Amino acid sequence: MLKVLFSSRMTAFHAMVVVLVPAFVWLGFWQLDRAEMRSAAVDLQRDNVAADPVPVGELASVGGDVDPADRWRTVEATGTWDPEHEVLLRNRDGSRGVGFHVLTPLVTEDGTGLLVNRGWIERGENAKDTPDAPPLPEGTVEVTGRLQFGETEENTGLHNREGMPEGQIMFVDVDMLAEELPYPIYGGYVELTGQDPVPDPAPERVALQEEDTGMSASYAVQWWVFAVVAVVGWVVLIRRELRDARSGAAGGEAGAEGGDRRSGGEPGAGAAHGNGDTGEGPEEGPAPAEEGPGRTRA
Repeated sequence: MLKVLFSSRMTAFHAMVVVLVPAFVWLGFWQLDRAEMRSAAVDLQRDNVAADPVPVGELASVGGDVDPADRWRTVEATGTWDPEHEVLLRNRDGSRGVGFHVLTPLVTEDGTGLLVNRGWIERGENAKDTPDAPPLPEGTVEVTGRLQFGETEENTGLHNREGMPEGQIMFVDVDMLAEELPYPIYGGYVELTGQDPVPDPAPERVALQEEDTGMSASYAVQWWVFAVVAVVGWVVLIRRELRDARSGAAGGEAGAEGGDRRSGGEPGAGAAHGNGDTGEGPEEGPAPAEEGPGRTRA
């Protein structure tokens, strides 16, 4: 039986099970960790969005990025808009398709700049057009918004390209923008949710991108089911191979016994017959009549 279990075909199957089952189990736990991370992000977003507004200086600083634990917190700032250094963020979704987000610096009362995403506007006739954003109110304004950490190639998957129209960028690269501004700026940026006075018209407000737990928990269960299926299939295959081997061995033994019986024969079987191999002698016919007295030959 060991020869059957360790044939070349079975050995390959054993190796496959040894590799795949631990891999499936590990992938299940990996997806479970992702589900827990997503669940934590959902809880963080819900709690931070519901938290009371605080001054932006409590959560952001010049030269530093926003702590991920403070993402989505509502912050407040007072200052004046700087339309001269306004830029447009390319390829941003809105209610009417792909367009631009309007990123405008707000110079706060202490002279520190705060990057504010004022919202979405439609694009021009083609990708190279730079549409005009709705005008900004003059004078001092009070704004509130959701705090976000800076965007990078790593956390967005976007890349700044050469040859883009002036005033357009791909993502909120705070360090790059800080080099072009004549004043220091806070790390991160703010998605505008409120402004006083309220401009009319105004860009379409950026909708909150709600976090969700996704399908990671379901994927974890699926990987573990795959591991169980592999083990069950392995056991079934082993049992079938052993059963087939036993059946083949039993059939071979029965054939050998039948061959022995046919070659040995029964004692005296040849002697029971007469002539030659058949043992049968010539048939005896009727005896000729005797010639006696008084009988003449025909």
